[in-house]
Amino acid sequence: MAQLIQPRVLKGFRDFLPAAEIERADLMEKITRVYRSFGFVPIDTPVLEYTEILLRKSNGETEKQVFRFEDNGGRDVALRFDLTVPFARFTAEHVSELYFPFKRYHMAKVWRGEKPQAGRYREFVQCDIDTVGSDSAAADFEILSVMRTALYAIGVENITIHVNHRGIFNRFLAKLGMSEKSEDILRSVDKLAKVGKDEVLKELTEYCGSAATAGEILTYIAGAESGTFEDTLDLIEQLAGGAGDDTARMREIRAMMKAAGIEATYVLDPSITRGLDYYTGIVYETFLNDLPSIGSVCSGGRYDNLAGLYMKQKVPGVGASIGLDRLIAGLEQLGKTKSKGSYLDAEIFCVDASLAIHYQAVASELRSLGVQVEVFPDAKKLGQQYAVTDAKDVTWGILIGKEEALSGKLTLKNLKTREQYVGYTASEAAAKIQETV
Repeated sequence: MAQLIQPRVLKGFRDFLPAAEIERADLMEKITRVYRSFGFVPIDTPVLEYTEILLRKSNGETEKQVFRFEDNGGRDVALRFDLTVPFARFTAEHVSELYFPFKRYHMAKVWRGEKPQAGRYREFVQCDIDTVGSDSAAADFEILSVMRTALYAIGVENITIHVNHRGIFNRFLAKLGMSEKSEDILRSVDKLAKVGKDEVLKELTEYCGSAATAGEILTYIAGAESGTFEDTLDLIEQLAGGAGDDTARMREIRAMMKAAGIEATYVLDPSITRGLDYYTGIVYETFLNDLPSIGSVCSGGRYDNLAGLYMKQKVPGVGASIGLDRLIAGLEQLGKTKSKGSYLDAEIFCVDASLAIHYQAVASELRSLGVQVEVFPDAKKLGQQYAVTDAKDVTWGILIGKEEALSGKLTLKNLKTREQYVGYTASEAAAKIQETV
């Protein structure tokens, strides 16, 4: 006899049983409705791309995380590590077929070979939105508004969205004479929450060649401690050498937040820089107020030059991504997840195998009345049928014997409360079931 292969998955990858996958699907459906309500349309791109497409604008850390290999045709390919870079390629490849501004959403898996830990996996789902073809405060604000609306739609309301502007920080670095070191400094600052102030100061001192300059950078990124959004903006504007288009943009976005009555959700945080170096303008990260240690669950920013890697025409862009798996991991830690084993409203039990055809007719009628129902396929003991139905978390059971079949009636049973309703028609049963759906 051949030796059995042990069933197992790779580290950082997961199977999803129905309850977990239903939860993911439900959240994605709610997020999708919000994205569509703002005018975003769906696209899809391949999971595999030429490596040069994915890594042309990336740092060494990104390259280390990419799942990269040579395919059977000898091509250097890699699994996408996010949905933004493939979208930039998509935009360049289909520019003549698109209208601008073009607003897309894309929900799909991405892969990163980083060390698995709480809320971080090697395979995970991102729920992206992007607007390309508009460099306006309105486009920036709309993404920020969609982020908040989508999270609220799935019941995640106790959040704070931290925003910053790369342009202001870059002007500040230029004032310090550190422009050439900006990418290294940005990536170091981006690790502040993970490694702490002392480690970042050590790295910055190494990059800047001066402890004093490193200290000035830390003073800048601590600007949020000064108070309100407006106070912080005044401070970093001064540190960056005065007003500029970047600070004017932030003031306009802030005015839009206030006009929409949602300004309390957002704080200006100069420590938010985003590690990826394709961001050029506003950047943001979203934290669960009850569990900030899980990290950002929704982030993004403006990337005006990204599509320019693949085309001569400059197409400005701004977007955000909800990290669905990390968000769910956070909700699980907070005890705020909802589990269900199926989408069914009711189960028709197989009381009598000779009535199998009749059961299918009743099920069809109930479905036409809006009830999600299935027929138990085997005439097992009712206790066994109840056990399977309970595992699916079905609320209603339907019992039909020969006499009921002849009369066109049924018995409806609430499997949670054990209440029974005898002599119902299919339409009466449907109405009763829908009272609790």
